[in-house]
Amino acid sequence: MTTTPRSTMETHPDIVEMRNRHERAERATTTVGVQAIETLAVLTGAYLAISPWVTGFNNLQTLTVNNLIVGIAYALLMSGGFGRAYERTHSMAWACCALGVWTIISPWAIAGNVDTTKTVVNNVLVGVIALVLGIGASAVAAVGARRARGRRAAPYEGERAAPAAPYEGTTGS
Repeated sequence: MTTTPRSTMETHPDIVEMRNRHERAERATTTVGVQAIETLAVLTGAYLAISPWVTGFNNLQTLTVNNLIVGIAYALLMSGGFGRAYERTHSMAWACCALGVWTIISPWAIAGNVDTTKTVVNNVLVGVIALVLGIGASAVAAVGARRARGRRAAPYEGERAAPAAPYEGTTGS
């Protein structure tokens, strides 16, 4: 009885690319800058969620509910728990930018008379901070993706890398 060889993960044709992709995602989420942005963003989202009670406008129910929902959504999106896959980080950061813009305009856009001094100052300041952090996270993700595309994957184990071709227009001597 003959047995057919079973392929393992080590012989998978895309193993090098899969490893490189995992390493890029790991590097993107473990730098000090990214961790600082992530921490500040989670704190910003948490503050936005509790801000009606902190600043004293929890009697304005429509804006209170809005800030609670947007704050929780912002903190979850920017916490990195959903964005460990490298390609998703960029679009999630832009979604958080949209939440920051919404936070800025929400005192005027929400039904009812909720545009008091407290609500406007609170939401504009928190919204600007959320927007800046979202742009920062998006920029970090875009730069990381650009660097990753510029690198050539290492050759498979046992393969030799092809020698680099001479620059066009020069002689190879």
